[in-house]
Amino acid sequence: MNLRRLSGPQWIVSTLSCLVLAALSGSVAQADVKTPAIFGSHMVLQQGQKNRVWGWAGAGEDVTVSIDKQKLTAKPGENGRWQVELEPLAVGGPYTLTIQGKNTLTFDDVLVGEVWICSGQSNMQWSVNSSNDQDLEKLTAKFPKIRLITVPNVGTQEVQTDFKGAWTACTPETVGSFSAVGYFFGRQLHQTLDVPVGLINNAWGGSACEAWINRDLMAKEGKYDELLARWKAEEENLPKALEEYKGMLAKWEVAAKEAKEKGQPAPRAPQSPEGRMRGNARPANIYNGALKPTVGYGIRGAIWYQGESNASRAYQYRDMFPLMIKSWRDEWQQGEFPFYWVQLADFLGEKPEPGPSAWAELREAQTMTMSKLKNTGEAVIIDIGEGKDIHPKNKQGVGLRLARWALSDVYKLPIAHQSPLYKSMEKQGNKIIVTLDHAGGGLVPFDVQQLKGFAIAGEDQKFVWAQATIVDGNKVEVWSDAVKEPVAVRYAWADNPVCNLYSKEGLPVTPFRTDDWPGVTAAAK
Repeated sequence: MNLRRLSGPQWIVSTLSCLVLAALSGSVAQADVKTPAIFGSHMVLQQGQKNRVWGWAGAGEDVTVSIDKQKLTAKPGENGRWQVELEPLAVGGPYTLTIQGKNTLTFDDVLVGEVWICSGQSNMQWSVNSSNDQDLEKLTAKFPKIRLITVPNVGTQEVQTDFKGAWTACTPETVGSFSAVGYFFGRQLHQTLDVPVGLINNAWGGSACEAWINRDLMAKEGKYDELLARWKAEEENLPKALEEYKGMLAKWEVAAKEAKEKGQPAPRAPQSPEGRMRGNARPANIYNGALKPTVGYGIRGAIWYQGESNASRAYQYRDMFPLMIKSWRDEWQQGEFPFYWVQLADFLGEKPEPGPSAWAELREAQTMTMSKLKNTGEAVIIDIGEGKDIHPKNKQGVGLRLARWALSDVYKLPIAHQSPLYKSMEKQGNKIIVTLDHAGGGLVPFDVQQLKGFAIAGEDQKFVWAQATIVDGNKVEVWSDAVKEPVAVRYAWADNPVCNLYSKEGLPVTPFRTDDWPGVTAAAK
């Protein structure tokens, strides 16, 4: 029985019935030792640190966990949950993890290496099957030491402790449905570091950032009252909305029948309001349903590709995104683990003149997060998007730019990883000199010598396209004959900007603006 599809008295009766059945069968269900699906054969344990292993068993039962030369014992608490902490294991394997209580669980082919969470919305969820050269990529996906697991999309206000899934080795047969960005990121780490890599994919297409955050935490912040109030009103109105839905559904069924008799296509069916209650935008839904079951599993860090669903509230994202990262770190209890994200790609139509852009403001909010939290980084892909498709298929390029961050920042390899970033500006007559950090070996234009993507404005805040030239390696001189007294410069400030400035190492300059004039999403809550 699917309780989520019931409401009102039906839901109450069904819930009580399930509780009674659970009470009657509890002594049987709790007698056997079990673990959540995040533990299993073919998993990867994080090297270089202690790793928690947990599960459930009957009250008072001794649970013994053994791996390699380690043997630890735990007793379940009042809720039947037990936990042990493994000492660090040597990279490699395979190991066998045995958990023994009344029954015995044996997990074979356990490797020790690097473990990363792959999270976000559809561009992270986007599979290898739907990416560039998927046929070639699958033919060569013979990496038995890369291990994959996907957490199903479950949206709920109730904290989940488990999910349906299992670890599997990366093969041409298994890789196709996995996150493409996650796979290409993990593959580069595996090939470079020559260690096993475990990838945990919990991405959900179309998801909003607030769905990944503890709802109580958002309420305490006091910055999301309007957002939470809208959802509370929708939740309280659900019974009425369901009644209205029944009426609409009845009318649709009549119309669909008439259309079929006439040989015409049926009209679109109405959508049940319950869908939003279980969906990917309701605050804390994914946090409870897909994130919580994995929290505490030993990881090195996380990669993230999301923001499209929050672009209309970009100013709000300035605080919400860092809050999400910090809350994950607090719950994992592994310190400030590395967290790298993908800045939104170029998308939608190219505009003939400079103007406002919600997507540019969301990119800005993402960039700001690097200055607010340690061990964070942004992969800029302003050159990888597709104007007509919100899901660019070049996921190889995305994964490699994320991998650069990890390989340099975490694993300390001497490679370029950070895109040039705006540092400061200086007005010189009718020109503005912009200085960039992280310019590597210097700045270069791509494709054509003329720099594209710069706009300039005076006190009237009216931007016009500008001329620009590179000076002193990491500086750009910007001007326009139409602006005699310039005060601000913007670069790649559009949904889909035409821009061509890179570091010599091939990393695109991060879109920026030197002004702080209120944007189009400043008031959105």
